[in-house]
Amino acid sequence: MKKTMHEILNIKEIKLKSYEEGNQKVKCPQCQPPHNSSDRPLSVSIESGNAVWNCHHCGNSGTTATTSNFETRPRKEYVKPVIPEVVSKPSTLYTWFAERGISKETVLKKDIYIEDKYWIAFPYKDGDGEICNIKYRTQSKKFKQSANAKRTLYNYDIAKDAETIIFVEGEMDVLALIECGFDNVVTLPDGAPQQAKLDPKDKRFTALENCPLDNAKKIILFTDSDEAGKALHKELLHRFGKELCWFVDYPSDCKDANEILMKHGCEKIKETIESANPYPIDGLFRANQYYGSVLDLYDGNYVKPISVGYDNLDDIYRPLKGTFAVWTGIPNHGKSTFLDQMLMKISEKHNWRYAVFSPEHSVKMHLRRLVQIKMKKAFDEGFSNRMSKEELQAGLKWINERFYFIETQDTTPDIDYILKIAKGSVLKYGCDALIIDPYNEVSAIRKGNMREDEHIRDFISKLKRFARIHDVAIFVVAHPTKLQKDSNGSYPPPSSYEISGSSHWSNMSDAILTVHRDFETDVTRIITRKIREQPFYGSIGEALFKYNKLTNNFDEHKEMNVIDMPHWADDDDYANIRE
Repeated sequence: MKKTMHEILNIKEIKLKSYEEGNQKVKCPQCQPPHNSSDRPLSVSIESGNAVWNCHHCGNSGTTATTSNFETRPRKEYVKPVIPEVVSKPSTLYTWFAERGISKETVLKKDIYIEDKYWIAFPYKDGDGEICNIKYRTQSKKFKQSANAKRTLYNYDIAKDAETIIFVEGEMDVLALIECGFDNVVTLPDGAPQQAKLDPKDKRFTALENCPLDNAKKIILFTDSDEAGKALHKELLHRFGKELCWFVDYPSDCKDANEILMKHGCEKIKETIESANPYPIDGLFRANQYYGSVLDLYDGNYVKPISVGYDNLDDIYRPLKGTFAVWTGIPNHGKSTFLDQMLMKISEKHNWRYAVFSPEHSVKMHLRRLVQIKMKKAFDEGFSNRMSKEELQAGLKWINERFYFIETQDTTPDIDYILKIAKGSVLKYGCDALIIDPYNEVSAIRKGNMREDEHIRDFISKLKRFARIHDVAIFVVAHPTKLQKDSNGSYPPPSSYEISGSSHWSNMSDAILTVHRDFETDVTRIITRKIREQPFYGSIGEALFKYNKLTNNFDEHKEMNVIDMPHWADDDDYANIRE
């Protein structure tokens, strides 16, 4: 007989505070004791009647699902490094560090020693103070680490409970800050990447999973000022979010914290940290806080719109992180299907990942549609081009790595709940976009005497703020109001001001696209009704597609070229332009 989620968790001795959907951290039955009894290292997520868990301390992981297309992470077996019975700490060790502004007291505090004559050993400790990895370097900057060791943050055993965490780049920078009285400093063991890939599976950042910073309310990014340091800065910013992160301004003649110590002393280190700047969220800021970002704009170092991969659509619309786009259209004209196909195309081309709230259909029916688009074959029986079970599994595996579904079973969620889950998907899985399809499936409960248009205004404001803080794209599907038929008895494509509920949709959105199908010609028009920054990420016009029932995909229809038109033009005006 199949066991319930509750029964399986009891067998595993996992004790939860609540069995409602959501995320929580509890004690791990496999490592507590002996692990610190005050810690809550086991992360548990409950969704759709099943639980998934993973321990950040010992790697205990699993799920209550008995069958699944989704993979659970195998438990990682780590090897503890062997410490010499007698460690070497010659006077030349202290001399070498002293030349770099690091005192003997700081070297002793971090248990640094010499191994095999040439290798300076930096012990890495876990949250219990146990050595779990050793990183080595020579004076000539050759590096190595203990084989198959657990990746943790350097100085994590001291800094783990701090409310303010300073991230630097390398052990020498950690020592420089400790020298100046800052014990709340850490670094990753594997250095900085050459470029920011924002890949949630990047093993360089495994230490972040193994070293939760649950008490952190402020994270100061003090990475190097070179290109690799900027890439690391961007990676950490993406993972922790702008709400937590602050940044420092370097002296013009220095590239890292140790160099600041050597050239200017501890007072300059303290001044640099104490004058750290918050990432702008709300409030008033001085111009000098934006000098770095303005210089990046000047140098072309900024987030750019991406190509979808369809020439005709790329001419009029290119998605851009940090923007809020609305998709509208008459029911059954294909707006959700086309949006899904666009998301799949972007993921194939740019490896984007998505958090998706789409409750009009069940998740399994949504997966059915997505896998048909991916495999370009029919899902159901009775079709000659029906995909095989192996193709189905291959398609689901691809989708599983890129789509994360937000689902509630008992209540209609409000936008705050959706954004809470979406934030987790960005920080933990590196999602690049949030999709809400459709808007009217989000709770419409309003406070007090708030009008519908005010509710929509606040809804859009929260999404735009989320997009900018977390550097993600937002796509919302919103239905039009009741339309009037034209003289031919057909419904015209809805304009931006015909989206149901409020003119705020038109006024506040960064982009608005209408999907409209002509059932006589079977041509689907993708019409850009608004592009805020023209021509940066698009222009006013339309792209034509035809739905291919054999492949379950929209194909570009190239009989007509894209025609630019002003955003105020109505369909009669546009008809005249085409003639």
